[in-house]
Amino acid sequence: MSKKSNTSKRYTAEFKRGAVELVRSSGWTVAEVARELGVSSEGLRGWVKQAKIDRGEGPMEALTSVEREELVRLRRKVREQEQTIEVLGKATAFVCPERKGAAGVGR
Repeated sequence: MSKKSNTSKRYTAEFKRGAVELVRSSGWTVAEVARELGVSSEGLRGWVKQAKIDRGEGPMEALTSVEREELVRLRRKVREQEQTIEVLGKATAFVCPERKGAAGVGR
């Protein structure tokens, strides 16, 4: 009985590009390439799909890798700004209790 690791392996962008190129150029199936490289076929299938999107061959609504990275960055920035606003609101309510409603505390 084999034990499956709870941690996922991380592969470099170069490795992923090479694996995708092997699928595209070899004539092998995704499953065959995945078995040969020792990666999961579902993971490789996802890399192939994302590569198609990045080349403009995917659905119009699909996000490219660059767009995904930007979305992650912007969501992180929004989260940080929301935390800053919350801290400033609490500080304002503490320092100026008469302005409690103006700071957005208690919304």
